[in-house]
Amino acid sequence: MSYQIIDGVRVWGNPDPGALSQAKTCAEHGNVMRALLMADHHKGYSQPIGGVVAYEGQISPSGVGYDIGCGNKAVRTNLLAADLKPMLPQLMNRIAKQVSFGIGRVNSEKVDHELFDDPDWAVYAAVGRQEHDKLKALARDQLGTVGSGNHYVDLFEEPSTGRVWIGNHFGSRGFGHKTASGFMNLAAGRGFLAKAPGESMDQPPVLLDLDSELGDMYLRAMKLAGRYAYAGRDYVIEQVLSILGAEADFAVHNHHNYAWQERHEGRDVTVVRKGATPSAPGQLGFIGGSMGDVSVIVRGKDTDENRESLYSTVHGAGRTMSRTQAAGKMNWKTRQRTGGQISSEQMMQAVRSYGVELRGAGTDESPFVYRKLQEVLDAHAETIEVLHELKPIGVCMAGADELDPYKD
Repeated sequence: MSYQIIDGVRVWGNPDPGALSQAKTCAEHGNVMRALLMADHHKGYSQPIGGVVAYEGQISPSGVGYDIGCGNKAVRTNLLAADLKPMLPQLMNRIAKQVSFGIGRVNSEKVDHELFDDPDWAVYAAVGRQEHDKLKALARDQLGTVGSGNHYVDLFEEPSTGRVWIGNHFGSRGFGHKTASGFMNLAAGRGFLAKAPGESMDQPPVLLDLDSELGDMYLRAMKLAGRYAYAGRDYVIEQVLSILGAEADFAVHNHHNYAWQERHEGRDVTVVRKGATPSAPGQLGFIGGSMGDVSVIVRGKDTDENRESLYSTVHGAGRTMSRTQAAGKMNWKTRQRTGGQISSEQMMQAVRSYGVELRGAGTDESPFVYRKLQEVLDAHAETIEVLHELKPIGVCMAGADELDPYKD
């Protein structure tokens, strides 16, 4: 086996003390079957990023996190990179202009969707009419917007075939964020729309029994937010296909912040994956690297180690430097940053040398703040196989100083 067991937690890759401490705290609360850390793990809120916790009869809103349904979609197009590259700067300009990054929408056109007639909106109506109306309006306003932080739209070249791929990464936006905070508020006896107190990153997980009214309501709301995230990623991929004048002939789509009801070792469990990709035998996943590294399409293997991992794998390369360390602190009054370790010049030199046409992004998303993807893939070599390796040629993200409270 290529993992180690530390204080009962199965750990792939090099253990990060802060993330390991959080995983141990999660393992000590609730009806936990197993707690794991994927090789791209680092500290998160309550449950670490790259953390997987399986519960019997319970679900954890803090484990799923604020960006419910955050995930990736990738499609292979009928275009060849050699034909696209002469037009790449103009195409990236169009993507940056026409796709909505950050908190707002670049045009006034609202995206309608059958999702807004979903019966599970009744969950929010049961909480209260104000809550229902506020969250539904927010969801309508932001469907098809990418947000900021580490959320992106990328164009890739598959070196082995020369084909162009499109990939994106984002979740359920403000709707998911308000859903997460709302249910954590209710669990603590606060109002759904109350401002949550400044709780510790290392606080124990918030747990709800699935057979309770609150647990059932959260499960339904989480699934609705997950469908919303899928709809948003679908919409943006279609936007980019239209900009490129392309068609897709293959797609991979998955969440990595979500709770799945699964059966493992003869037990029915809820597997909460935060920054971890499902990898059941034969299941496909899209795993993104940094803007100066490859991304991959993987497939889960039928192995003992994959069973031990509860069919879970990495969701990306994993951060090695915090946003503040990389970019410094932002004074929103003066719009000045101070104290960052990575300069814009360093970042631009790195992405140019890798052959990437970049739009937007701050130094907190530069290649220097992430592990090399191959490192974390190697740690999971017994559980997944790489089917397609994709090299970024165009990366588009929100601007460096875009204020977005729903970015992570």
